[in-house]
Amino acid sequence: MKLATRLQLYWQLTRMHRPIGILLLLWPTLWGVWIAGNGHPAWHIIAIFVLGTALMRAAGCAINDYADHDFDKHVKRTCDRPITSGKLAPREAVWLAAALALLALLLILPLNTLTLLLSIPAVFLAASYPFTKRFFAIPQAYLGIAFGFGIPMAFAAQLNAVPAAAWLLLLANIFWCIAYDTEYAMVDRDDDIHLGIHSAALLFGKYDVPAVMICYAAALGILAVAGSALQLGPAYYGGLLAAAGIAGYHYTLIRQRQREACFKAFLHNNWFGAAVFCGIVLNYLLQH
Repeated sequence: MKLATRLQLYWQLTRMHRPIGILLLLWPTLWGVWIAGNGHPAWHIIAIFVLGTALMRAAGCAINDYADHDFDKHVKRTCDRPITSGKLAPREAVWLAAALALLALLLILPLNTLTLLLSIPAVFLAASYPFTKRFFAIPQAYLGIAFGFGIPMAFAAQLNAVPAAAWLLLLANIFWCIAYDTEYAMVDRDDDIHLGIHSAALLFGKYDVPAVMICYAAALGILAVAGSALQLGPAYYGGLLAAAGIAGYHYTLIRQRQREACFKAFLHNNWFGAAVFCGIVLNYLLQH
């Protein structure tokens, strides 16, 4: 196989052509970076966490396809992925994930010891998540921890401590992740039933739509509590209000449980995370 062809397959394996995963991982990380930096994080901190987020998401996709390649061949949406189709060997995904994780580790080596220590559970969460779908009734909650672990790391990198507010932000991210990944799981509900894979969409059953909206409400409520603890101003709550409006729009998309509409709602969560981030940035701009 030509090198250019193999690199293209690696690009597909890591889903770099589909940046929504990076964005959903990046927004909560940036919440933490900006708040811990009091609205003025150092540029090298921003660069480290943005690049680290992209690398870890790519590594997570590779290990996910390794873990699921026996399942993916039975799902129309995933049967053409590089490993499932046989274009790449499963071991290549493992080596690629390890290399990407190592690059992410090299990025944070200049940071303090606490950040390095927190990187250990971060890597474990990213590597183990794909396997939770086999036994955990709501793997979306586990994914929320994995996707939000950049928050405590961002606080550790800048404050050398992880205050309670950081854990509140992580908890909010867990509920947000359950909301948007349940929308994603609603797309694959029939396939998951056939394959015996757990998902929140199956757990919630006919209550999936209200469960998604309750999770959105919980995420926003916890973000409001965190904002109060951090003494953030009206601009921050304006961002939360905008995010609430976006969540309301998602209800109009998912209430009929149509696959295409549910997937559209999932993709649109980029704007939910962006709205919260814009509220945080605007809050500090107005304060200074």
